[in-house]
Amino acid sequence: MDRFSFLNAAHTAFFAQLYDQYLENPDSVEPSWRSFFQGFDFGMETYNSENLVQHPANESLSSVDYAEISQKLQKEFNVLKLIEGYRSRGHLFTKTNPVRDRRTFEPNLDIANFGLASTDLNTIFDAAKIIGKAPCSLADIIKHLDAIYCQHIGVEYTYIRKPEIVKWIQEKVGTNDNQPDFSVVQKKTILNKLNQAVSFENFLHTKYVGQKRFSLEGGESIIPALDILIENAAEKGVEQFVMGMAHRGRLNILANIFGKSTQDIFGEFDGKDYDQEYFDGDVKYHLGLTADKITSTGKKININLAPNPSHLETVGAVIEGITRAKQDKYFPEDFSKVLPIAVHGDAAIAGQGILYEIIQMAQLDGYKTGGTIHIVINNQVGFTTNYLDARSSTYCTDVAKVTLSPVLHVNADDAEAVVHAMNFALDFRMQFGRDVFIDLLGYRKYGHNEGDEPRFTQPVLYKIIAKHKNPRDLYAEKLLSAGVIDASYVNALEVEYKSNMEQNLEASRKKDLTIITPFMKNEWLGFEQVSDQKMLQKVVTSYSKEGLTQVANAVCNLPADKKFIKKIQKLINDRKTMFFETDKLDWGMAEHLAYGSLLQEGYDVRISGQDVERGTFSHRHAVVKVEDSEEEVLLINSLENKKGKFNIYNSLLSEYGVLGFDYGYALANPNTLTIWEAQFGDFSNGAQIMIDQYISCGEDKWNNQNGIVLLLPHGYEGQGAEHSSARMERYLQLCARHNMFVADCTTPANFFHLLRRQMKTNFRKPLIVFTPKSLLRDPRCVSSIEELANGSFQETIDDSTVAKADVKTLVFCTGKFYYDITAERENNGRKDVAVVRIEQLFPLPVEQLKAIIAQYPNADDYVWAQEEPKNMGAYSYMLMNFNLIKWRLASLKAYSAPASGSSTRAKRRQADAIRMVFDKNLFN
Repeated sequence: MDRFSFLNAAHTAFFAQLYDQYLENPDSVEPSWRSFFQGFDFGMETYNSENLVQHPANESLSSVDYAEISQKLQKEFNVLKLIEGYRSRGHLFTKTNPVRDRRTFEPNLDIANFGLASTDLNTIFDAAKIIGKAPCSLADIIKHLDAIYCQHIGVEYTYIRKPEIVKWIQEKVGTNDNQPDFSVVQKKTILNKLNQAVSFENFLHTKYVGQKRFSLEGGESIIPALDILIENAAEKGVEQFVMGMAHRGRLNILANIFGKSTQDIFGEFDGKDYDQEYFDGDVKYHLGLTADKITSTGKKININLAPNPSHLETVGAVIEGITRAKQDKYFPEDFSKVLPIAVHGDAAIAGQGILYEIIQMAQLDGYKTGGTIHIVINNQVGFTTNYLDARSSTYCTDVAKVTLSPVLHVNADDAEAVVHAMNFALDFRMQFGRDVFIDLLGYRKYGHNEGDEPRFTQPVLYKIIAKHKNPRDLYAEKLLSAGVIDASYVNALEVEYKSNMEQNLEASRKKDLTIITPFMKNEWLGFEQVSDQKMLQKVVTSYSKEGLTQVANAVCNLPADKKFIKKIQKLINDRKTMFFETDKLDWGMAEHLAYGSLLQEGYDVRISGQDVERGTFSHRHAVVKVEDSEEEVLLINSLENKKGKFNIYNSLLSEYGVLGFDYGYALANPNTLTIWEAQFGDFSNGAQIMIDQYISCGEDKWNNQNGIVLLLPHGYEGQGAEHSSARMERYLQLCARHNMFVADCTTPANFFHLLRRQMKTNFRKPLIVFTPKSLLRDPRCVSSIEELANGSFQETIDDSTVAKADVKTLVFCTGKFYYDITAERENNGRKDVAVVRIEQLFPLPVEQLKAIIAQYPNADDYVWAQEEPKNMGAYSYMLMNFNLIKWRLASLKAYSAPASGSSTRAKRRQADAIRMVFDKNLFN
């Protein structure tokens, strides 16, 4: 017999002893046991009056009486074990699969596995009280349990460790035996939405034969479920709805939930050109939409479906960031008013690791969104891969157990059950502010796409699917037999819907261009889309010395009433000295001054990443800890005239998920300086999909601007392959037209102005910054207050230390290598070498470079110098984008790894590259 619970491990004598303890002092036993014994006593009164000799109050029970009681108790506990079995394992024996027989799981829920027999079926058990019923027969208990746990909805929740949540779920599913109970009006609404879902797919299937659309057929019941979810969410106070999903069903949801014009959808199918210049577009099943929906009771709810690429689960992180941005901006006191919905595929939710990263964010201060409803459109096939080959876990949703989230497995053919489960999910999220999962078990009528042949790989399954009725027809039959509708009702719905589609198709084909509705248009009012030429125009980023002094006073003074460790005291005092005495501001100080100035101007600042509160290299210390209590103090929050909010969060050890979240945050709030910092620059490798598919091309594909800033520590200091290079070459390869800024600053002042420029423009572009490590404390890498107060961002910095007419060798470089080269020049006393810094690599300031070259009339040796290997860094990019001169390269040789693991070897290679700068006869 399977050990279903701890009860199996207890001996009968234990129950008797516990009962004796209860009789002596009821308050001495655990409350749930006390409740059970109270019910047991009530039942025993009848039993004793008929079967046992009554004992005086002061007379102990005989051994025979104990045997009778023990036997009764044992049976009661066996029923408790049966109840626990249904609660913990009932989901394994449901009728949730519409097209396959379920796998067999052992042991099953046969009563024999719980020490019960058919002779017990008519016995009255007090254990029924545990499931909210009066004492009743075992047969009635089983009937109740089977209805709750083993029909078209399977519930997983017994692993949850919070008793109040477990109790809430048990009471919720116990209501009405966990069966739907809808009014006639609601039933007709469900049928109408099912008809829209089915008719939409049928129409496209006949009008656009063989075109990819990733149809919803087999999962159409999600349409009425989402429709009623929005209605009910609005009634509960939700005002905004943020949704992310993969391809399957997207067009159907856009048309029948978001209200996207089918004329526009038909235009996309016809492949027409777009009506905008700075926009190349994307395939129709990647596009998103924002709309306002009015519910049946007149409530307005803003609904957003985020665009996403073919990397299916990336959008899950993005919508969490969008949601949090909206919550922070509009509803900081009540996160429940913005509801994130993540729609997954079964193969993707099980196979894509980003899901683990996303759900681990769910309760973290910097990333929580008050609970997400996750819905899996479970096709039981991933592309062509059977589910048994797609995961090791029992369910595709088993990742939910990581954060102790309940899961409902639902038969997608039963539309009422699907809607019922969605209502449960909404109530749970609103009650507890936690994630909840719905596994919508259906099928995929066609192959992975409509041009695919699924019988190549699943011939048996697709014979079944070919004969299987769609959810609309199944539900219509149910309503017809119940007398809710007549035989002509569905046909009338279908004719009306298809007539409307025909009219829209005809109107669409009269249009020459496809119109793409902007995503989150209201958030981006006042912002323009611009070319790379506009990106190169100067922006005023100066800031008054008075304002800078106010910021300095905030970040240079620890609270006098709190105790801090001596190293913190010294660091903060050093800040004060550099601003108020020496006028030599380091990188960290310039960074704080940039944030403070923006806060005073009304912008918000959000920074996240691994160890960002103090900084990986201990340069930032935006958060300082009180020594004895570890109370967190954000010094910048004491800033005078602060109009914006400053938030900085140490992230979980995630790059992919966290960068996706922060990209989403920046997408929804262009007036927040949103920064993600990598612990080391190449840690962004773990987030490469977000960089390739969103950051570098989101504006081009989906018309979405985004001002996310990536700070990527970069520099060769002998720390090995993984701690040297931020893989500059990869970002530069992604640059084109007007898609993002890429910078590698060499002075704190330039970094200050770069950060301020990011907010001071009337457009937003992603900004990639290769930030220093050793330069954070290098005495040569400092700036004056004047350079911050009255300067501006310098895309290039010419060499002001040489006589230009004497220069024969003109060196161009970027970043930290500048300091290494100039130190060597000084050692060698070379006055014929000038070093020009390119601070912004994209858009490349070509005209500035031309003007600089023109100032060196006698230069005939042009060098591109870099500390990265020849096949990395900016060399190939410069060859491709600035060919007005013939470059000579000074760098390391080409290598497969970015740097050597030996510090000795690394120094030797670095020295060789520097020597090449000054000796044109050396080659790498």
